[in-house]
Amino acid sequence: MDHKNFQIKRIYEKPADDDGCRVLVDRLWPRGVSKETAQLDDWMKEITPSPELRKWFDHDPDKFEEFKKRYENELAAKHELVEKMLDIAENQNITLLYAAKDESHNHAIVLKEFLESASEND
Repeated sequence: MDHKNFQIKRIYEKPADDDGCRVLVDRLWPRGVSKETAQLDDWMKEITPSPELRKWFDHDPDKFEEFKKRYENELAAKHELVEKMLDIAENQNITLLYAAKDESHNHAIVLKEFLESASEND
């Protein structure tokens, strides 16, 4: 399987048959979600933005472009975690789950783009 299929979804959405491997990519467990409801295959806290970067960004859309650059730099240093994601994606879809309310300015978007780019360079 050459193309890797990554999608993002809020953890509050119902699991779907085409989710494939469901990976929570938040450092903190989302409020109001039980482990049963989440139906996770993995929880990769380490691939999330550093606490310092997350606090700096503070979900401010005006900071998103700079946040994206800084987070991509952090991801570039996390080779093993990125490779783990790419390996999983060889055989199935991966759904990156996040809790942020803002669906246009969040780290899962950056992570998805980073993984797609890394898979093209594989």
